[in-house]
Formats: sequence, C-alpha cells, structure tokens
Amino acid sequence: MTSNTRMFFTMLWGAVFRRRSRAVMAVVASMVGAATLFCLAAICIAVPQQMNDEMRSYGANLIVTPIETDGRKTGIDEAMVEHTTEMVRAHGDARYATYRYENVRVNAAPYVMAGVDAAQVRDLNHHWSVDGSWPSSGSVLIGRDVADSTGADIGSTITIGYRSSDNTGSSADSSSSADSSASASGSSTDGSGTTSDQSGSDQSDQSGIAAPSSPTENGRVSSDIMDTKGTDFRVAGIVDTGGNEDSIIYATLGDVQKLTGTTRGADVIEYSASASGDDLTKTVTSINDMTSMHVKAQQVTKITSSDTRIITMLQTLFWIVSLVVLVLTLVGVSTTISSIVSQRSYEIGLRKALGASGRSISMEFYVESAFYGLIGGLIGTAIGYALARALTTVVFSRMLPVNWPLAIGSVILAALIAVLASIPPVHRANHIDPAVVLREE
Repeated sequence: MTSNTRMFFTMLWGAVFRRRSRAVMAVVASMVGAATLFCLAAICIAVPQQMNDEMRSYGANLIVTPIETDGRKTGIDEAMVEHTTEMVRAHGDARYATYRYENVRVNAAPYVMAGVDAAQVRDLNHHWSVDGSWPSSGSVLIGRDVADSTGADIGSTITIGYRSSDNTGSSADSSSSADSSASASGSSTDGSGTTSDQSGSDQSDQSGIAAPSSPTENGRVSSDIMDTKGTDFRVAGIVDTGGNEDSIIYATLGDVQKLTGTTRGADVIEYSASASGDDLTKTVTSINDMTSMHVKAQQVTKITSSDTRIITMLQTLFWIVSLVVLVLTLVGVSTTISSIVSQRSYEIGLRKALGASGRSISMEFYVESAFYGLIGGLIGTAIGYALARALTTVVFSRMLPVNWPLAIGSVILAALIAVLASIPPVHRANHIDPAVVLREE
C-alpha cells in the first residue's frame, strides 16, 4: 500500500468517526431502504409460487374430457390418462383425479354417481369438508344436497339403481357441457355432467322410448320409472362444498363398474397443475394440438384468472412501494451527505488551497458514501430477510430459504444508491471557492 493510499484511507476513517452521528444517519437511511426492498423482493419472488400452491388446494385448474367420434360412451382409458398426465407434468408438477359419471336412481329420483379413486380426489380437493369417511368398497360418499333430499345420514343405507335408459346419451355431449360449466363457474365439472345426462334421461322417459333389453339383476335396468330396486350401499360420509359436488354420490370405481355391469374409461380428468399463466396455456395447447388423442383440455378460468390477478396486483404493489422507498432512500442519504459537506466546507477549501484536485475530493466522498451504503445494505438485507421469513411463516406456514443472488444484489444496490445520492452534494463541494471559505473562517 503506497503512502498516498494509506493517507486516503486514514482521512476516510477519520471523516467517518469524527462525525459519527451523521454517519449513523446515512447508514440508517440505507438500511431502511435495503430492508424494505429486500423484504418486498423476496416476498414478490416467493409468494407467487406459494400462492399458486395454496390455490391448487382449492381444486383443479385444468380439465381434460374425451372427444367421442362414433357416438359411443367409452371415456378416456388408462393409457390415455397416463399419456395426458405426462404431457401436463412436462410443464410442472401436477395432481390429478379421474371421474366416471353415471346417472342412477335413489327412491326413483335421478342422481349422478361418480366412480372415483378416493385417494386421488382427497389429494386434489383439500377444501372439501367431509363429515365421516371417504368411499370404500360397498360404501359411498354423498353430497349434502343428496343427504338432505333422501334423508340419509352417516351409517345409514341407501338403495341405488342403475338404468341403461338413463345413460344413452353421448359422453361427448356430457363432456362439452362439463367443460363449459367448469369454465364459467371455476369449480369442478361434476355438476355440468349431471345437467347434461339428466336432461337426456328425462327427455328419453317423456318421449316414451323403451329401455333396451338388459339384465335386471341387482336393479341395474328397469323399464318402470317408479322401480326402487337396486344395490344397497352404506353411507360412509357426507361432503359439503357449497358447489356442484353436493348433488353427487361418490363411490369407488369398482363399485360403479359392478353396478353398471360395464367397464369403460373416465369422463373427466381434473388436474391441479403447478404451471400457471403462459405455461398452463402451453399445456392446454399441446394437448389440444394432438388430435389423435381424442381428448380436449381446458383451463378452469375462474381459478386461473383469480390466481393471475392476485399475483399481478402484488407485483404492481411491489414496484410502486419500491419506487417510493428508492426515492426516500436517495433523499435521506443525499441530505446526510449534504450536511457532511457543509460541515467540512472549511476542510475542503483548505485542501483545495493546498493543491488537492477535485477528483480526489470527489473520490473521498463517493467512497465514504459507498461505505455507508454497504454497511446499511448488509444490516438492512439481514433485517429484510428476517421480516420476509416471518411473513411467509405466518401467512403460508412455510420457511423462506435465503436467496443469495437477491441478497448480494440488495447490498450492491444499497451502495450504488448511496453513491448516486451523493452526486449533487459532491458536485457542490467541488465548486467551493477556497478564498471565500478561508476568508469567512
């Protein structure tokens, strides 16, 4: 280290510690700015993903339904379910559940029965309020509306009858109705399938079309509209969501296959995908472009648009607050440096009279300002991380990992802002006239 460099840092050290109160004010100004900016930036980066994960617990944001080309109700087979799931997961993690819908009768009244994998549905719909247990072999989960209309309660037995004449409609029509309903309501497609199939069955009954000749064992088929025969199921639980799910009877896929005497694919696949925005749109497009798959994908627009709108609002708020904080930090540091320059005007005049260049004087103030910004940035970034971690823990019950690139950027930005804030007062310091200042002294 040369003598000039040693002298430079000696003068800088003395300038900082001789005016400790001013130095503390500059550090505090930089610290507040760094803490606020880092906290907001960390939340802005982490919250969208965490919020997206939270929104996924409220049901599906993507549905896939079959496109029937020959009018037969075949659904989506297991191989196609796996292939579609692979395409969805290519754009991010995803949970899914399959639903097979059939129109059934309970006490001669029409209802919709869904054959499901209980574990899949439970994992997909965390917001469902289930009183009792989920369906298992020989037992069903019924919606609140079904329970109220039939008078069924947990542990009671209901008789469910299947009639092929109630299920003669094309699954393509059912799928189309399910899609449009899900898009409009933002909920699952269960209720829309109900409306489509029930309408078809009612029209069939009213027009006098006789049911095809089929077995009548276990009450699967009957031409008598008042026939209440069927298969007995125990009510394992009651689901209450306030939506279309309340009017559906949920059973295991195996029980539905036994009741109907047929095996076929799913009518609807519901996905809760981690992808959002453009990524989710790309997923839908990639599935729909594969016409050979004979399936149609569609976003549940209410959920996805709400998710996007909330995230956009948070990001907008972040930029507005960040701009205000930047301005306040610039003003605070600039005011402090101006005060320091005013206090050191005699020293500056004396150094210029002794031959010091404006460049050396400017460099000293710039380094001093950067030092204040660096210290304030380090302390502020640590405080900002603590605040951001506390907020994410309280709101989302999740730990926030340290974002090191963001932390380093926050410290560098704090030092840079301090240097930029010192430009006006340093410019004034360079225009101090030694003769005027020394004469006044």
